Amino acid sequence: MKNIVILVFVICSGILTQAQTKPNKNAKHEFHVSGNCEMCKKRIEKAALNVSGVKMADWHLDCGTLYLILNENKTHVDSVRVNVARVGHDTDKIKAAIEAYEKLHSCCKYTRKEE
Repeated sequence: MKNIVILVFVICSGILTQAQTKPNKNAKHEFHVSGNCEMCKKRIEKAALNVSGVKMADWHLDCGTLYLILNENKTHVDSVRVNVARVGHDTDKIKAAIEAYEKLHSCCKYTRKEE
C-alpha cells in the first residue's frame, strides 16, 4: 500500500511539473498586419522592434504577415500589436485609431475592413 501511494505521488508530481510552462526566450509568433508598400514595411517593423524584448521582426508585403521572434520574459505579442496599431496599421486583433491611420502617407492607406 505504501508503495502505491509513493508511486501515485511521483506520477502526479511529474504531470504537474510538465504542466507548468516557462516563458520562451525565443518565441516565434506571426499575425496579419494591413499595409501596402515598402514604406509600410519599414514602419511596421520599426514599431515592432521598438517593443523591448522583440529580437526580430519581418513583415511580408505579399501576404501581410508579420513574423516575430521575442523574449516572452520581457514582452507579450499583444504589446507588439498595440505598438503597430499606434503607427496606423490594423492588426488581426487591434484596429488602429482613425487619427493614426489618417497620418499615413497616401500610398500607405490600405483598405480598412469594417467590423
